[in-house]
Amino acid sequence: MNAIAEPIPTAAPDARSDVVVEASGLQRGYDVRRGRFRPPARLQAVGEVSFRLARGRTLAVVGESGCGKSTLARMVALIEKPTAGGLRLVGVDAVDTPSARRRELRQAVQLVFQNPYASLNPRKKIASVLEDPLAINTTFTRAERADKAQQMLARVGLRPEHANRYPHMFSGGQRQRIAIARALMLSPRLLVADEPVSALDVSIQAQVLNLLSDLQAELGLAYLFISHDLGVVRHIAHDVLVMYLGHAVEQGPKARLFERPLHPYTQALLASTPGLGRPRIVLQGELPSPLNPPPGCVFNTRCAHATERCRGERPLLRVLDERLVACHHAERFLDGAASAAATFPATSATPPQESST
Repeated sequence: MNAIAEPIPTAAPDARSDVVVEASGLQRGYDVRRGRFRPPARLQAVGEVSFRLARGRTLAVVGESGCGKSTLARMVALIEKPTAGGLRLVGVDAVDTPSARRRELRQAVQLVFQNPYASLNPRKKIASVLEDPLAINTTFTRAERADKAQQMLARVGLRPEHANRYPHMFSGGQRQRIAIARALMLSPRLLVADEPVSALDVSIQAQVLNLLSDLQAELGLAYLFISHDLGVVRHIAHDVLVMYLGHAVEQGPKARLFERPLHPYTQALLASTPGLGRPRIVLQGELPSPLNPPPGCVFNTRCAHATERCRGERPLLRVLDERLVACHHAERFLDGAASAAATFPATSATPPQESST
């Protein structure tokens, strides 16, 4: 979570404002049909998630499959409307706003998808892919659109002749560069990147991540970065939000979370990531169904430290050690979270999954 001293803007978008996104208690639920004669069940995909994201900062959202990462991304990108809570983009209410104003806001936030080939139209040349956003949303002439497309190709490390080729003629890394270029054509303030490097080779991942870092420094972009790979998160993020079963369980500066995680689920995620040098943690049980979440703490069925209080009382996010954590017993990990990790039983258990949401 990013602490910002300046007040939250409440009027029209201000290009000088540092706050790009403010989410307050965001929720998204779905009614799931269970047959002809049974009432629908309620699936709470995202429950009361709050954060602020400033210009030039990256907030990484992490968690195992089904935790609500991509649903949160779709709400921030204005693809889905929250069922409750507030969302402000560049100082404007993005929930209760007229459709015409909502269309303008969509230009301020753009998406970079996981699969670069599937996100590009295979029948269109790259020049058309890049110029279409300008043709739809601006009054630029054809020559001006072509010139801006050439400039954007150069900015992402591609050559002018690439504009006349089709997506299948590029490598995976080049296609993701094209997808990034398309996302930048309307000069957005925020990029929502949903697993943008997970489909790429490791060496190409580093190149794309470095490109994103360079573009952020040059353009002052804010990134909402969805990922299951904590190695990637450690490289690119400033702040981290850890989600479990639709709820934020820990959020704060990346350095704090990686050095001393305070929530048992965050500890398990870090322990499951190769290269971080943390003791192995094996979680108990299976991930509960989001249609029937456990009472109390949503993690209590898999946590070796759960008590009767955890099973009956839901912990709220509270400030501890310069981050927010939703755990009744987080203080016990302040003097050595790594040693506490060893108390997890290593019996027949299920490790945290690492597939994308």
